[in-house]
Amino acid sequence: MSSLIPPTERDRHQELRIAWLLQVAGHYWQPIMGEFTSLFPRAKVFTANWPGFIPGFEDSFQVEQVGTIKVYAIGNKTKQSKQSKQGYGSAFASLSLRIGNYLLKFKPQVVFTTGFSIWTIIAILLKGVGNWKVVIVYDGSTPGVDYSDSTLRLRQRRLMRRFVDAFITNNQAGQAYLVNVVGAEPERVFARPYLIPHQKAYDSTIETVNPAVVDRPRPIFLFAGQVIPRKGLQQLLQACVLLNQQGYQNYTILVVGDGAQRQELAEFVAQNGLSQQVAWAGHAEYTDMGAYFHHADVFILSSLEEVWGLVVVEAMLFAKPILCSQGAGAAEMIKNGENGYVFDPLQPQQLADLMRRFIDQPDAIAQMGQKSQQIMTEHTPEAVAQHLGEVVDFVLSS
Repeated sequence: MSSLIPPTERDRHQELRIAWLLQVAGHYWQPIMGEFTSLFPRAKVFTANWPGFIPGFEDSFQVEQVGTIKVYAIGNKTKQSKQSKQGYGSAFASLSLRIGNYLLKFKPQVVFTTGFSIWTIIAILLKGVGNWKVVIVYDGSTPGVDYSDSTLRLRQRRLMRRFVDAFITNNQAGQAYLVNVVGAEPERVFARPYLIPHQKAYDSTIETVNPAVVDRPRPIFLFAGQVIPRKGLQQLLQACVLLNQQGYQNYTILVVGDGAQRQELAEFVAQNGLSQQVAWAGHAEYTDMGAYFHHADVFILSSLEEVWGLVVVEAMLFAKPILCSQGAGAAEMIKNGENGYVFDPLQPQQLADLMRRFIDQPDAIAQMGQKSQQIMTEHTPEAVAQHLGEVVDFVLSS
């Protein structure tokens, strides 16, 4: 990738110090940071939650942990309970205020910082002292993270954007929110999927799955995520009830994940005669997910609300057709009828009808899966790093 950059520009990139303030440096960021560091060797990640390098990406970028992160729910319990059934609840992330000292010591020219957090506020407040540019990383737009019903939060965000040099976001929904609600200048908002997986993160895990959960009737529809109301597993199981009532029983729902709703939904499965269709795999480590993608036929994201939905593009990388909730930001990656379908998660009959298509027409699985994989050739960590490099050049020249 570096050979595509003119020598003078490449030399300049070698000297730039880029700080990334990632509150949670999840495993999914590592392929991106590794490729970004190949363009900007002096880049450094500062995080409050560091899980360690995943195999294949050891020491691929500089990282330093700054304190810890604690997340507190805000609002009254009644409101929180209602929100938890539909989407993200209101919360506040407590982060170390020492990040300012780390930035002043590091002396970056550009600071990428996630969302409108306290770290972003500190980066903005010290901008004049450190003489750096600020880029806000805003994963995507959903009601639970946009706070469009909070006058105080919106005022805060609109004030902050006056001092921000650029925004990056995964999708058009995020761009629309930042421009139309927050008031960012359109030319300063860069919309392109950047949370993109790398095949190398999964290559060594193909045989780690318990055969008992994958040697089952096909097609295997894979659900991967927390077993909580927001993820929409209950609505997916309701679609299965409808399928069974129509005489469709020769398929499998493979549930990878665990959570507070597990027992409740296990009882639902037993009470509604779905025990032969549902396989519970339990919690899986990030590095083991490749095995489940490998064994599945179709991926389902049934979330009622999802800022992005990394599992969608992961499944696409593994050449799987996608059934994606319209409540997920990654729904923009789905071309209806080509690599999958987008559905309303609150309409189980709609989902049941789409699942039935794959049961009735198994040949469509491979065809749509190939289309998913083809789409992903345009979305690689290398391409993302190049895009982020263009954002760096933009803010330094503006």
